[in-house]
Amino acid sequence: MTSVTPKPIYLDHSATTPVDKKVLKMMMPFFSDTFANASSVHSVGQKANSAVDSARRKVAELLRVKPTEIFFTSGGTECCNWAIKGAVLSKEKNRIIVSGIEHAAVLSSAKKLEKQGVEVIYLPVNKEGFVELSELEKVINDKTALVAVMLANNEIGTIQPVKELAAIAKKYGALFFTDAVQAVGSIPVYPLELGVDMLCLSAHKFYGPKGVGVMYIRGGLKHDKLITGGHQERNMRGGTTNVPLIVGLAAAMEFAVVNQEKNSRKIAKLRDYFVAEVFNKIPHTILNGGAKKRLPQNANFTFEYIEGESLLLSLDLNGIACSSGSACSSGSLEPSHVLMAMGITEEKAHGSIRFSFGKYNTKAEIDRVIEELIIVVERLRKISPLYFR
Repeated sequence: MTSVTPKPIYLDHSATTPVDKKVLKMMMPFFSDTFANASSVHSVGQKANSAVDSARRKVAELLRVKPTEIFFTSGGTECCNWAIKGAVLSKEKNRIIVSGIEHAAVLSSAKKLEKQGVEVIYLPVNKEGFVELSELEKVINDKTALVAVMLANNEIGTIQPVKELAAIAKKYGALFFTDAVQAVGSIPVYPLELGVDMLCLSAHKFYGPKGVGVMYIRGGLKHDKLITGGHQERNMRGGTTNVPLIVGLAAAMEFAVVNQEKNSRKIAKLRDYFVAEVFNKIPHTILNGGAKKRLPQNANFTFEYIEGESLLLSLDLNGIACSSGSACSSGSLEPSHVLMAMGITEEKAHGSIRFSFGKYNTKAEIDRVIEELIIVVERLRKISPLYFR
């Protein structure tokens, strides 16, 4: 009698999500049927262009902004580079402020500008991972070109006070950019309500395809382009228009936003159950980040006295996929810069694991994860030289 291998359990939705089958079906005709270049003037090309225009209008409607303020890109990383570098190129000011827990796309862009002589100020966060308004007030001045603070953190899920931070930036004539890649589909996101000048999102975080994103640039803002080439995206972003992925992004975003409240409620319930069970059954465990102002899908734990990578690999061998931090930094052996910025020791940062839940997860799956987690943590602690009962 052969044993049946349990179905893998995916708890890494903050890294990426599966493409919704309804979205994939809507994309398919634009690969082989309506395949023409959307910039072509012939009727076949204009049919593709019409699909892109419809997608732009849909995204604008969902964000409650104008279609002319929406630019399609290759994803969040491109948008972050565009926002950070474009702000310095388009303004006469040579100073930017970014939070210390931004995504690598923001921090690496800032560090590159720093090497080129731009003054970069890194905002600290408190022990729960939040940027405090007083910290921005301390360092901002009228020479500041841009302030960048993400709407929700990809590792610990903290939701930042972006509206209040943007208002401070505006007082000093600085632009404000927020990375909303993790937020769209999980919480309401409206650029005008937030008061931001630029905002980005990426389709693969809300059950859309990888390789396509959106940059919102407030109307009337003169912002330098990042990618030069043809006249696509109203001469702001060169490159052949990726019609099927753009169609997929708009479709996925519509499903995500329309069903956001229902899905987030279900996901938060699973997450809260998981967190409570972990605290009840596994001692020496710390939940990283704020307990309240947090994305519904996120639970980032430090399991003391063990390495996060060992825990991650052990869970993977048992068919459970999670993350030891940001997916974009998972190839690095360095401790999480987010946790370190919160004042967590290097030792404890190395013991962190992020579980991120999705709309297809079930309570039965969570129960299985808890069972396996208890066993694996106990086994790893038994062989840890740091753990004493």
